[in-house]
Amino acid sequence: MKSLVAYFSASGVTKKAALDLAKAKDADLFEIEPVKKYTSEDLDWTNKSSRSSIEMNDKSSRPEIIRKDLDVDLYDTIYVGFPIWWYTAPTIINTFLETYNFKNKKIVLFATSGGSRFCDSLKDLKVSVDSSNEIVEGKILNYYSTIELKNL
Repeated sequence: MKSLVAYFSASGVTKKAALDLAKAKDADLFEIEPVKKYTSEDLDWTNKSSRSSIEMNDKSSRPEIIRKDLDVDLYDTIYVGFPIWWYTAPTIINTFLETYNFKNKKIVLFATSGGSRFCDSLKDLKVSVDSSNEIVEGKILNYYSTIELKNL
């Protein structure tokens, strides 16, 4: 079975890590795209009225994603990447996990961050997958080597 690297990247940083991981793992690549793209104003964490602030303050927020054909049955391991927002995964990742059927799949998280660790990401994402899923923290991929990617 093959692996899939699925990622959400608002600014391009996580996209680069996802591309490198997919290459190192010889995995397929899937971009998690919001229906409404995030602007720099949307991402302003210092503004309590910004789109990202509003979404992250509401754990039930599920930003709409562009639904694409994705045959999850082709994969046994799904790497899911995202930037850390407010010490956790953006709620668009919950949307992704709830949109497709990942039953009985291993999900490995990876993230990029300006300084945070995974913090609440695992806990916050477990609510969006079936109990049959193994979901684990992988690595924060700010700085990494090809060997680290292959071992993820």
